[in-house]
Amino acid sequence: MATRDKSIWIFIVFLLAGLVIGGLLGELAAKVDFLWWLSYGQEFGLSQPLILDLNIIKITFGLQLKINIASIIGMAIAIFIYRKV
Repeated sequence: MATRDKSIWIFIVFLLAGLVIGGLLGELAAKVDFLWWLSYGQEFGLSQPLILDLNIIKITFGLQLKINIASIIGMAIAIFIYRKV
């Protein structure tokens, strides 16, 4: 199987690059009238950061993801490119 030789880390990098580039293009497409649908998406995660105070150290956790149509298309293109490489 050809995909077994490829590293999972390379796949993750391709996937994240597709997600980021697609997200950026989706945000830019929001300003164009006929491409508004590419910016349609959902935002989820922790809206307020979670703070763990242990008196010696204070740790703040927070994560928020915004997925739009363009980022999903970007991930699909990244998977297609990864399989071809």
